[in-house]
Amino acid sequence: MLTASQLRAARAMTGMTVEELAAASGLSKSAIEEAEAAQAFAGADISERLRTIFESRGILFLGAGEGDDAGAGPGVRLRQKSHDEGIRPQNLNAANDD
Repeated sequence: MLTASQLRAARAMTGMTVEELAAASGLSKSAIEEAEAAQAFAGADISERLRTIFESRGILFLGAGEGDDAGAGPGVRLRQKSHDEGIRPQNLNAANDD
């Protein structure tokens, strides 16, 4: 189950609006706003729908005690993206000129 803080943080880290998340998840805007405002964990159905969407966008959810600090509470991280650096300038030539 995800906490309301994790949901708010994941949405902020992905840059999604409530409307975009509602469209992607099939949930109503009010259901997402209620989940983000709750003091407890989001419901299992909502939690799993949102987890799937956020994880597909590079979010990693951490449970209490996971990660770098054993005493930390639940949190979120962005997965490290491996990005294509392209062709280095010293390797440019007519054969790879597009």
